[in-house]
Amino acid sequence: MTRMPREPEAFGEQVAKILHRQYPDHSIDLAGPMDVILGGKHLALENLYRMVLHDPNRGLEIVEDYLDRLMEGDAMTSISLPLSVAQSRIMPRIQPVSIFNHLDRAQVAYVPFVNDTVIVFVIDMPLMTVSITVEQLIKWGLTADDLDDIARKNLMQYAPRFEIQLLNSNDGGRAAMISLQDGYDAARLLLSILHERLAPELSGDFFVATPARDMFLALSSKPADFVARIRKRVSHDYQRLPYPITKQLFVVTQDGVAGTVQNEAA
Repeated sequence: MTRMPREPEAFGEQVAKILHRQYPDHSIDLAGPMDVILGGKHLALENLYRMVLHDPNRGLEIVEDYLDRLMEGDAMTSISLPLSVAQSRIMPRIQPVSIFNHLDRAQVAYVPFVNDTVIVFVIDMPLMTVSITVEQLIKWGLTADDLDDIARKNLMQYAPRFEIQLLNSNDGGRAAMISLQDGYDAARLLLSILHERLAPELSGDFFVATPARDMFLALSSKPADFVARIRKRVSHDYQRLPYPITKQLFVVTQDGVAGTVQNEAA
């Protein structure tokens, strides 16, 4: 049977059983319905749970592959790659600040961003990505801002000719979608050429939605009904997709990217 339980508590228990079976030498405990403690570290299962709900017929396969990559990534984290090897592979990812509910902020290499998000950094390996820690940063003699500069330049070179799908609404709104499904769709919000590339298509300054890691949707700021419909869809995607980021919209101008959290709260 390849399906996993749909109930969160049963899902967590099943994941714990799989971990016990595959890694009997590790200490494994359940701290909550969607929270496994693996070798003293918290493993939040929310993203894995959403991945399985998205493709329930492959549930067991998804879980086992996810856990294998997780353990391989942990092993790679303990290996200190020289900067000369890692530098061209350093990439950015946008994450919600809520990641620090399960991670020690002092150990994560990151820079603050807008809309209650942060930019974290990974080393992009052929079959996985490895998170960059503050410890690694210190060994390289870099600051988080240095890492941010390197990651943004690498992102620009990663897929410089990405395709944009333009969508027209009957009420005059327009949207542009980037969907490379390479783990960096949402991160393309950080591209320095974004306004130059999309402003002519979207009538000037525009909004960007990144409800999840593999979603990027830019949209014109008018008409209001069009924006309201997109906001509703973005909120739905944020609730259901793996690796959620934010349901808030970003504002992209020639001067950079701004958030909308404070504007909406006012």
